[in-house]
Amino acid sequence: MSALTVEEVKSRWNEVLDAVLDADRIAWLAFFDARIVSVDSGILIINFSDPQKFGGDHNFSIARNPRHLALLHEKIHEVFKESLEILEV
Repeated sequence: MSALTVEEVKSRWNEVLDAVLDADRIAWLAFFDARIVSVDSGILIINFSDPQKFGGDHNFSIARNPRHLALLHEKIHEVFKESLEILEV
């Protein structure tokens, strides 16, 4: 179980994204605009909604490449030395 707080993850999120970018620019594009919603009991919840960009529902989670998600998991582990389950809401 993770002891990470949402504040800790937010404070180092750019470090995670930079590590993803170094490994795979397309994966970085898939996650660079994710918003950190919460971190609780080892679960990181991210959200891509932005009412400034789209007026309606725009959940594209089904289109995300599983390899990109695996890379994000890997880079989170590298930065925080912990594994987090990632859920998109």
